[in-house]
Formats: sequence, structure tokens, C-alpha cells
Amino acid sequence: MKRTLVVRLFAGFLALAGAWVAYTQNPQGKQAPAQAKAPAPFTLIKITDDLYVIDGGGAGNVAVYITNEGVIMVDDKFEQNYDEIMANVKKVTSQPVKYILSTHYHADHSGGNTRFSSLAEIISTRNAHDGIVQKKQSNAPPNMVPARVTFTDETDLFLGGKEVRAKYYGRGHTNGDAFVYFPALRVLHTGDMFTAATPLIDYPGGGSLVEWTKTLDTVMGQLDFDTVIPGHGPVSKKADLLTYRNKAEAMRTRVQTLIRQGKSQDEVAKVMTAEYNWQPGSLNMQWSLPGMMTELK
Repeated sequence: MKRTLVVRLFAGFLALAGAWVAYTQNPQGKQAPAQAKAPAPFTLIKITDDLYVIDGGGAGNVAVYITNEGVIMVDDKFEQNYDEIMANVKKVTSQPVKYILSTHYHADHSGGNTRFSSLAEIISTRNAHDGIVQKKQSNAPPNMVPARVTFTDETDLFLGGKEVRAKYYGRGHTNGDAFVYFPALRVLHTGDMFTAATPLIDYPGGGSLVEWTKTLDTVMGQLDFDTVIPGHGPVSKKADLLTYRNKAEAMRTRVQTLIRQGKSQDEVAKVMTAEYNWQPGSLNMQWSLPGMMTELK
């Protein structure tokens, strides 16, 4: 690999990781907070001849699976990212987008439903659907559109002779996180159950740090995969998902120790800022910290 390509790839990783940190660390606003700063540029990443990832835009990774009967996508970023998503899809296929599998209800992954719902069937877990309907996300735009088709445990999608599975394995980032599996390719899209940053536990949306590692253990024990598409961050391997899982467990142990020592929420917050870069007013502090103080007693 040429040195210039390596530099570009590394720069792209830093931009994407920075966008996700901006999402989790910026204060609550009317629009999803990652948009408060200049979003990372869009990049089209080839995994196989028929599977691509669209990153950038300060939003979640979109998977694009090409069949001879249409495109299956995973997630659709923010509403305002529609044109750039479609421009990138058209770079690799003339097939229309037929289905979108949503990993969870947050606006940086499902905000595009507002535009895509008129041309594609959107599918999510029932809890992800309810999260949008019940406006669980405190900083989501007001016009979010839920999936019309939902499932509780698992759904299989077949198009053009290709199969994609979406399954709910348990709580973690929210109470409705779907893992999307491409069995023929041995590829897994994790949504925000695996990202470039520390876990963001959406307790108002039913998330759980205790259940997070249990859910990942089940996924890694049941599915046969090599490549992992995280919710935010570079395309990775199964070993990277295991590393992330172990770091989440270590963070849980660290926080639980502090809480059981009698530390106050303000004292724990200072540790999270010093050791995990959780910033005052961030979604980590708004959503995760109060919930951890209760769950990890």
C-alpha cells in the first residue's frame, strides 16, 4: 500500500472517530449534536463486490448490499444526509433502494427515514419503532419517522437470491438494538453496540451497561463472522469487537467500584472526564451517568 493511501485512511479514521466523539460529548440541542460541528466528509468503503459502507456526515455507518433486484441498506443517517447517501449508492449500482434495516432509533441512524420511507420499506425492532413514536431521544429532530415493519426477536430478508438477518440479542446501547448479519459474507453490522468511542448507554431508551457485555457475548458465541461494521468508526474484525467488549467490562467495573465506595455522582463524573474524556453536558453525562449510578449500586 502506498504511503499516501495509508495517510488518507488514517486521516479518515480520525475524522470519523472525531465525529462520533462530537456526537457523544456535545450538549443537548434541538438538532442531533454531531451536527454542531463540521461533519466528517463522506467516504465509500468497499468490503466485497456487493457490500459497501458509507461513513461520514457525523452520523452512523450505512451498509449498502447490492442484489440484482435492489439494494438492502442498514441505517440511513440524518435526514439531511439523504442526497449524499443516494449519490454514493449510485456510484456502485443503478438498482433502487428496496429495504432499510435500522439498528436502533437514534436520529444519526434513523433520521433518514423521513426521506427514505417514501421509496423503501424500513424495518426495525418493535422497541426501536416505539423509541421514535414515544420521542425517547431528547435531542432528536421533531419529524422522525418510525419503521412500518417491526420484529421482536429476529427477521430474515431475502432479495435477489441473497439473505440478510436482523436479530435482537438483548439490551445495551438501547433496549432495541438490532445486529444485522450477512451470512454469505461473514459480515456483521453492530450499530452502536460497537463504536469508536466508549459505550454511550441510553438509559432513558432502555439501555444497560450490565447487559451490554452479556449481549455481545451472545452475539460472538452464536454468529460466525470475520468482518465487523461498527455504528461509528472504521470497518473492523471480530477480535476488535472482543477488545471493545472487554473495555466496556473494565469501565463497568471501574464505575461500579467507585459507586460502591460511596462516591457521589459529581465525583464519578470527574473520574469519567479524567479517565474516559466524558465532557460536562455531553450525552454520556446526561444519559449514561445517572443510569449507571442506579444500575451499578
